[in-house]
Amino acid sequence: QVHLVESGGGLVQAGGSLRLSCAHSGRRFSTTTMGWFRQAPGKEREFVAAISWILDNTVYADSVEGRFTISRDNPKNTLYLQMNDLKVDDTAVYYCAASRVALSVVTAGYDCWGQGTQVAVSS
Repeated sequence: QVHLVESGGGLVQAGGSLRLSCAHSGRRFSTTTMGWFRQAPGKEREFVAAISWILDNTVYADSVEGRFTISRDNPKNTLYLQMNDLKVDDTAVYYCAASRVALSVVTAGYDCWGQGTQVAVSS
């Protein structure tokens, strides 16, 4: 069973940066992809970014392309999301997740989820 714990959220002004971390334990050999999603109040959970477990393949949502960077440190069992040039619309709870599907961009493709970390961007 994969256990995921996010950290690094907080309050930041527009234009600022944050780095989210996701510590994962209980390695599951069928995991092919790790991803970040977010959910704003009153909205559905949406895809942000994903990275292959072994290769360096990545995929991003159009809304964050060029501003966010997903990375992983396998020896430390940690997934990261570097968020630069943050906008008010980036305000949401951010979740990390694990998938058996290669570079899935939909929530249904992920079957292990963390509890989330709040990111708030002020104008």
